[in-house]
Amino acid sequence: MRLAALFSGGKDSSMAIYRAMQKGHEIACLVTMLPATPESYMFHYPNVKWTTYQGKCMGMPVVQKPTKGIKEEELGDMKDALAGLDVEGVVSGALASRYQKERVDRIAKELGLKSYAPLWQKGDRRLFRQVLDLGFEIIVTAAAAEGLDESWLGRTIDYEAVDELSGMGHLHIMFEGGEAETFVLDGPMFEKRLVVSSAEKEWDGVRGEYTIKGLRILPKG
Repeated sequence: MRLAALFSGGKDSSMAIYRAMQKGHEIACLVTMLPATPESYMFHYPNVKWTTYQGKCMGMPVVQKPTKGIKEEELGDMKDALAGLDVEGVVSGALASRYQKERVDRIAKELGLKSYAPLWQKGDRRLFRQVLDLGFEIIVTAAAAEGLDESWLGRTIDYEAVDELSGMGHLHIMFEGGEAETFVLDGPMFEKRLVVSSAEKEWDGVRGEYTIKGLRILPKG
């Protein structure tokens, strides 16, 4: 199928794109929603504006659509973003959130599109290690759970980090409970890679964000 990819810039939507490509699907474009508030129920907030850089690295056009991020109302914005695209379906990185998957499925059906979620109910330690095995480079851009302190902001997730997360039984290892958010700097479908040139950390003692201020596109290798 020719697919539009709902893309936040994080690990789940990136892995979903890779899985779709491996299955022979064509990714026509990346669709990023830009919520005005971190309280959005559907969409990531930190650093989503930088998906244009990730699109350049993957050689894929990016459609960015602002939304106020108001519960349920933001679905209309997503529908508007997908409407009129020359695609047969939409791929998402849904892992475990029925709230999100059911709404993506519904909007896709209303638009006459297929909804494809290749990671659905596969979000465990094994999947996280597969992501690293494939060469994805992932950093943490937000943390909001016990055990994730300020040192996690901007941290590259490697095998050691996955082991640490596995030992935190109170959180979902793939952050499906909103414990953290991520940003992908490189991956197997990237033709070039990204490097953070400047960033700022904000930490209130309980939660925080790693805000990217600048990115550089570099050759791979």
